[in-house]
Amino acid sequence: MGLFAVVKGLPPLAAALAAAAATYAPIPADLTTPLQQRLAISGPNTVTVAWNTFQQLAQPCVQYGTAPGALSRQACSTSSVTYATSRTWSNVVTVSGLTPAATYYYKIVSTNSTVGHFFSPRLPGDKTPFQMNAVIDLGVYGRDGYTIKADKRRRDDIPAVDPSLNHTTIHRLAQTINDYEFIVHPGDIGYADDWILKAHNWFDGKDGYQVITEDFFNQLAPIAGRKPYMASPGNHEASCQEVPLTSGLCPSGQKNFTDFINRFGRTMPAAFASTSADAPAKVAANRARVLSNPPFWYSFEYGMVHVAMIDTETDFTDAPDQPGGSAHLGAGPFGSYARQQLDFLEADLASVDRAVTPWVVVAGHRPWYTTGDSNACAPCQKAFEPLLYRYGVDLAIFGHVHNSQRFAPAVNGTADPAGLANPKAPMYIVAGGAGNIEGLEDVGTNTTINRFAYADSFSYATVSFLDAQRLRVDFVRSDNGVQLDSSVLFKQHAQRFVVQ
Repeated sequence: MGLFAVVKGLPPLAAALAAAAATYAPIPADLTTPLQQRLAISGPNTVTVAWNTFQQLAQPCVQYGTAPGALSRQACSTSSVTYATSRTWSNVVTVSGLTPAATYYYKIVSTNSTVGHFFSPRLPGDKTPFQMNAVIDLGVYGRDGYTIKADKRRRDDIPAVDPSLNHTTIHRLAQTINDYEFIVHPGDIGYADDWILKAHNWFDGKDGYQVITEDFFNQLAPIAGRKPYMASPGNHEASCQEVPLTSGLCPSGQKNFTDFINRFGRTMPAAFASTSADAPAKVAANRARVLSNPPFWYSFEYGMVHVAMIDTETDFTDAPDQPGGSAHLGAGPFGSYARQQLDFLEADLASVDRAVTPWVVVAGHRPWYTTGDSNACAPCQKAFEPLLYRYGVDLAIFGHVHNSQRFAPAVNGTADPAGLANPKAPMYIVAGGAGNIEGLEDVGTNTTINRFAYADSFSYATVSFLDAQRLRVDFVRSDNGVQLDSSVLFKQHAQRFVVQ
């Protein structure tokens, strides 16, 4: 969501002049100390381990094994990169050849690191029930976000969250970390471009942006260093600030999704090779892999689900963030030709064999179904909805609107008459109420297809794949874990390849 409506509430100039400047966290004595840890599913039996350091590493390495005292294997790379305004280097190592669905322990090689652990990905076709979480529009807490009083206990091993602060959603994700196996976060991640909302950053915008970026990914590390964190872009990743027509003033590194690319571009997958026995499915999957452009658009498979992550910001007709777009952010495009993202999505969805991965989920940032209509993305609907319906997508996950919403399965604004009992149309949810400095957004006017809306407190969604025919979506209040809404989608999945 944008900050246009809240800029007018900035404190007076006198307060800004008296306020302290943006304040960085101290640099550790050991410049190889791993910070901002994050994992991603990068292929079958494969995980990427990423982290930042205060010096470039000639050879980033990770030791790992199946017991904390027996880290007998090591993986290394030469991937250690930075950009103009960043204080740190982003390091990535690919750990492959993992036994599926097993606990691994790992230690980033440094004189100042600890042993963490992760659960290796389930192979496509594994029908074991599991849960993933959808957490969107998250944001930082503390002096550049919001500060609340809550549980101050140490919650994980890598690293400790600042004990004087807490974020209700990050707290809940830490408390329930054994309940879910990965997280999807399609856009609006750290809200570094909202530095202008705090007076102490007013005359130090370049550093304010970097302070928030560092703080957020350190705050997220207890989660992202334990569970794969699958991200795609939102409008708050585009540039250093969202004040209209000012993105051209952003320094190098703080425009055109630079930090997002630097942080996630080498960790996210392209598209998995098809595990189907069907030859056309293999061809379509290979085409999708060629056309993918992580971290903007890509896909992966995990157990009984195929997930496609899309970019609602650029690379389609009238995309809001690209030059000439309604958001005035002047970013992208990132494809080599105009329809690359849409051609990727069509090939990717056409490749899905429901005998292997019965469930298909698409996740993006801007919704086209939302209570009220001020944030409905009509160009997104025109570009993506026909593909989601044609290939029988089961669940579509969006954010951007800062609350939680669930809609009946629908197409072209009309509810599927089957409801949740074997519909042809996708079920849509908005999970944008996770919490950030811009706060929650009123629900507004309900629509004919809206079935649930909540904006009283921060919340997020969990998606449980119960079996090949039942999927449950729950919305959870972040501060107390109360279930706000629950629904079960039944899909027969009788066709191996869906074309409607």
